[in-house]
Amino acid sequence: MSPRAWFVFAAVSLIWGTPYLFIKIAVDGGLPPLPLAWGRVVLGAVVLLTIAWRAGTLAPLRGRGRWLLAYALAELAIPFPLLGVGEQRVSSSTAAIVIATAPLVVAGLALRFEPAERLDGRRLAGLLVGLAGVAALVGIDVAGSASELFGVACVFVAACCYAIGPMVLKRHLADLDPIASMGVSLAIAGALLTPLAAVAAPSADPGGGAVAAVIVLGLLCTALALVLMAILVAEAGPSRALVITYINPVVAVALGVIFLGEQPGAGAIVGLAAILFGSWLATRGGPPAEVEPDPVASRAAVQLEGSGDPR
Repeated sequence: MSPRAWFVFAAVSLIWGTPYLFIKIAVDGGLPPLPLAWGRVVLGAVVLLTIAWRAGTLAPLRGRGRWLLAYALAELAIPFPLLGVGEQRVSSSTAAIVIATAPLVVAGLALRFEPAERLDGRRLAGLLVGLAGVAALVGIDVAGSASELFGVACVFVAACCYAIGPMVLKRHLADLDPIASMGVSLAIAGALLTPLAAVAAPSADPGGGAVAAVIVLGLLCTALALVLMAILVAEAGPSRALVITYINPVVAVALGVIFLGEQPGAGAIVGLAAILFGSWLATRGGPPAEVEPDPVASRAAVQLEGSGDPR
């Protein structure tokens, strides 16, 4: 990958290692999964649409409505509530670990839908090593609990959605301004979630920690991270972009230990090492297809630097 892609990769890896902590804080603080998901997407939509409107980059999105809807469903409206449901039943570390299966789902889908993203031997080995790390992390911790197994299943469905979203983005939305496309996608997801969130509204006011968690999730882990992810997918492709989900558990486990008192065992240490090594293998080598520099993505990065977007 290019130095620019590596920089964005590192930024998204760190940023998207943190949502699991804040989701856990929010759901444990009395905020149900649907209102939590609604709050973060609406907040992110307001920020990005304001920037895109001021920059005049919304007009080119006309005619892309169905793909923006597909992306909003796969990347936002479905997985965000499922993550909340999952984290009501499993630790934040476990949720991040299960999400790390997303690159393997992409590898399977690429065989049918994205020939340019098919894996060579080295990248496939990296993904398999990473999967072995995921297996070591999950281990037998959830094997005896029906509630935890359901939580893991919810998070795994979210991981499948996270595999589909970048492929839709790469094929149908990568030429658009990422601030505008992500802002509209967030607005669509917010509209879809509004009636569900209203029905599931909490009976009591959530705590201050839960409200603060939603703000961080909306501004940092949603608005900023989605724009950076769109730039990364455009430059490196969905398979390499989703290798961030092998780094995310490292960040999530560390935050869970420090702030939530979670205690991963020896298998987690081995798993983390395997995930790091697998990520390195899976991102080595040249890109799967020649990609011209994207002037739209470059302009978006400049807009982010000068927009006053809170980070």
